[in-house]
Amino acid sequence: MQVSIIGSGNLAWHLAPALDNTDFAVREVYSRNPVHAAALVEKLYEGQVKASLDFSTSTSRIFILAVTDDVIEDIVQEIILPADAILVHTSGSRPLSVLGFAATPNIGVFYPLQTFSKSKKVDFKDIPLFIESDNKETEKVLQKMAKALGRDAVKITSHDRKALHVAAVFASNFTNHMLLLAQEVMKDNSLSFDWLKPLIAETINKSLSIGPENAQTGPAKRGDFEILDNHMIFLQTDPSLAEVYKIVSQHIVDRYHS
Repeated sequence: MQVSIIGSGNLAWHLAPALDNTDFAVREVYSRNPVHAAALVEKLYEGQVKASLDFSTSTSRIFILAVTDDVIEDIVQEIILPADAILVHTSGSRPLSVLGFAATPNIGVFYPLQTFSKSKKVDFKDIPLFIESDNKETEKVLQKMAKALGRDAVKITSHDRKALHVAAVFASNFTNHMLLLAQEVMKDNSLSFDWLKPLIAETINKSLSIGPENAQTGPAKRGDFEILDNHMIFLQTDPSLAEVYKIVSQHIVDRYHS
């Protein structure tokens, strides 16, 4: 079963080659930036750059929108699909209904729960995959595509997928931003970020091992307000960072010292 990818960002960069190594060969890549599409095609066996969203003569059956959330609806209005096409998006937060005006009844969601960067290799066997469709045949195809990548997909509703995505933002994006803030504090004081790496690794491993609630430590958890006040004084030259420290610390205090 042949596939066309619309998009050339981080997810497409990994998903297209992974599918191309299965029975779901990627034949076409469309991107609003043809240079990016050409770079992705270089990673495929027989893929070609598609110059437009007119896929009316395409031999593909599955069309995957691996694009940012804000352009999905625009593409749905522009794309021209062949008969019996399956159109899916890969968003964690957009509902299935965003594809409702597509020129095909075969619509679905194929959501890999992972953070993707072009420079970091991933293995789809280790990535939870979530699917949604109100069409049984489309659901079967998406489940088959997930198995081809190495694991069974979990059926999930649009509401639950949004909750999953919100949780993922806290777990991944916010966590990484906190690490960036920690790195900047170290840099601003001419200290090595490497000194924090064993602590970061142990924190994540412990949280996954015994659960985040049991793994929580620190002055806010202990209710050590003298240290918290001293830290706020230390951060007074950077009001925005001090505000982040205050809000997060207060949230921890409220949870453990209500």
